[in-house]
Amino acid sequence: MGLSDRVNLMKSTKLKISISENNSETVFSFTGNLDAEGVSKNWDKAKQFVLKNSYKNVVFDLSRILTIDFAGASLLLYLEDMILQQPLEDCYVKFANTGLKHEQTLNLCRKNFISSKKIIVRKKPDDFITATGKSTFSFFDELSAAISFTGEIIVAFFKTILRPASFRWKEFFLVFEKTGVDALFIVALISFIVGLVMAFQAAMPMRMFGAEIYVANLIGLSVTRELGPLMTAIVLAGRSSSAFAAEIGTMKINEEIDALKTMGIDPVHFLALPRIFAAALVTPLLVLFANLVGILGGAIVLVSLGHPISAYYAQVVGQVSVMDLTGGLIKALVFGILIASTGCFKGLRTQSGPSGVGVATTQAVVNSIIIIALADAVFSIIFYIFNI
Repeated sequence: MGLSDRVNLMKSTKLKISISENNSETVFSFTGNLDAEGVSKNWDKAKQFVLKNSYKNVVFDLSRILTIDFAGASLLLYLEDMILQQPLEDCYVKFANTGLKHEQTLNLCRKNFISSKKIIVRKKPDDFITATGKSTFSFFDELSAAISFTGEIIVAFFKTILRPASFRWKEFFLVFEKTGVDALFIVALISFIVGLVMAFQAAMPMRMFGAEIYVANLIGLSVTRELGPLMTAIVLAGRSSSAFAAEIGTMKINEEIDALKTMGIDPVHFLALPRIFAAALVTPLLVLFANLVGILGGAIVLVSLGHPISAYYAQVVGQVSVMDLTGGLIKALVFGILIASTGCFKGLRTQSGPSGVGVATTQAVVNSIIIIALADAVFSIIFYIFNI
């Protein structure tokens, strides 16, 4: 089909597209309504025709277009993109006789069209050196932000000491309830099962030596010094740290954090400090409860094996000292501060986008567990050095 004569390519009741040659340019003339109905019938035909022919200089003549919607604008931009993607030099596409109204529709659609193309395009994976450099830069950026956040918490803490009335006591008690009271069941369940399983696992080999009663010593010491604080901290990392990150992250996405800054309110003092104080206070109390339930789980096993509860109680009291209990509570206090601080920090660092809050929540839980493990290792070394 030659291009010298005007050629009718496709027809519909509302849309007509034709092609003609004008000097060195190919003119696409659109007549009628360039709307969803006409586009749906002619999209594939227009696409195939452009693919079969090479057009270097193209003009889209819209002088005879009555109406144009987003579907019609999308067809024009799609054809334009196909023509410009051809391996030809000095190739161009022009829009003629668009009119103000059609021009606005095209410009608005062009923004969305470019954005969608950016999303579809897949970037080439970084090489090893580039990926390592980006990871290193991200690590030090995160470390710098964490140090800055720690300084802001310290400043907010001293502000609260100097002006106690500025502290959000209602928020503190609300977070205390959600973090502590609402977590009692899951903490009790996990502690009880851990104590029960440990007692069963230890009782079998110790029965060979006639030392089943010393399972009470094992349960009492391991639960108060290690498992009670550690299991409670992991539960709070999954419940509270993620909740703090999600709450503050949602506020960040909704620009509520920016509104607080605009009003001269420090987000760290207003949002983070009540949560950190509440977690620091409630975690040792939960650990005390977890210790009691864990030891109770071990007691059920020993009683079922024929040992009196009084003997179990005497073994636990004789083995567990005040220093052992205090060391576990100190761990719990530090774990609570770290868990709440990590959740608030990740919430304030939430990035915009539909997945921003989800990413921040996941990072808060993962980082909290890692920090808890590292802190627990440090405590173990300190307790060993000072013979605690």
